Amino acid sequence: MKFDWLIVGAGFTGAVLAERIASQLNQRVLLVEQRNHIGGNAYDYYDEHGVLVHQYGPHIFHTNAKHVWDYLSNFTAWRPYYHQVLGVVDGRQVPIPFNLNSLYDLFPPRYADSLAEQLLQQYGFNVKVPILKIMDSAGSPDLQFLAKYIYDNVFQSYTLKQWNLKPEELSPAVTARVPIYISRDDRYFQDSYQGMPKLGYTALFQNLLNHPNIKVLLNTDYREIIDEVQYQRMVYTGPIDSFFDHMHGELPYRSLRFNFIHDTSKLVQSVGTVNYPNEYDYTRITEFKHLTGQRCHGTTYIEEYPEPYVRGENIPYYPIPKDEYKALFRQYQQEAERLQGKVIFAGRLADYQYYNMDQAVARALSLFKKTICEGEADTVA
Repeated sequence: MKFDWLIVGAGFTGAVLAERIASQLNQRVLLVEQRNHIGGNAYDYYDEHGVLVHQYGPHIFHTNAKHVWDYLSNFTAWRPYYHQVLGVVDGRQVPIPFNLNSLYDLFPPRYADSLAEQLLQQYGFNVKVPILKIMDSAGSPDLQFLAKYIYDNVFQSYTLKQWNLKPEELSPAVTARVPIYISRDDRYFQDSYQGMPKLGYTALFQNLLNHPNIKVLLNTDYREIIDEVQYQRMVYTGPIDSFFDHMHGELPYRSLRFNFIHDTSKLVQSVGTVNYPNEYDYTRITEFKHLTGQRCHGTTYIEEYPEPYVRGENIPYYPIPKDEYKALFRQYQQEAERLQGKVIFAGRLADYQYYNMDQAVARALSLFKKTICEGEADTVA
């Protein structure tokens, strides 16, 4: 078999690059995926009860990048959707991220009034202020109490469950992002473009890859066929340490386990996701009909359990944000540089960096334009 490109991995990065190369350069692509489906972790399907579910946990699309939204709109219509998340704090479900509405759900009205007034006076309206900034400031004791309350009741326990590490053991950038949102906006995201693919993510990927220049090979480790395929260049979106046979050691990840539950009720939650930072072993419960807008009998939801990643046993979801692991990744980057561009490494696992879906698409589009197209131009010249 002869191809211009061998692309390893059929998630967003691999699929977008395959589509661009096939449609814009008129070159042949073999897309190899070791799982039995396209779509990577965004894969969705109809369960035995007819409910459209996400096999690898909830995926809500949101972006501020118009060019990403416009690009994907060539392959899907959208269902407008604003994701809402509640967190159980002191036995009450309150909006997450913590905002002005959360104040009034948890504290006596007069105290909530006072806290809201102090936040507005010190920081203004419709801004997100990191709780560490408030805790470390020499400002109001009331606001310092509020920041510590959020840290202790919303962030600390959730972090321990998610990462099996205390917040102070993670990269400082993680803790620095946890905000108080001084607003009445209960949306989890505030991006300009938010929605769900109208027919689901798998249908979106089917449209992306529906090109005569693209051949998809599922249930296949690329190492099984690499000696049988003739190709000019490779894009690799798998774990970078695996590509180099873990020569410097394994890059650590956190994984997830999901418990799917069906209920005959119309809905069991008032919003798409409810977080449980302090109770139970799971971190959150997501109910899919909120996300998809599907109308059918019964509902399906999932409990999400973080767990250690063990190679060969589960899926690597989240690179662990610690400086020592970034240093290990840089060793693999150096190995990649020695290949002098013969293999392009891209994506969450190859870059050892968590990407939102829009970030993965933006990265692929940029890589196509700035690296692949320029490389083709140099070859022609």
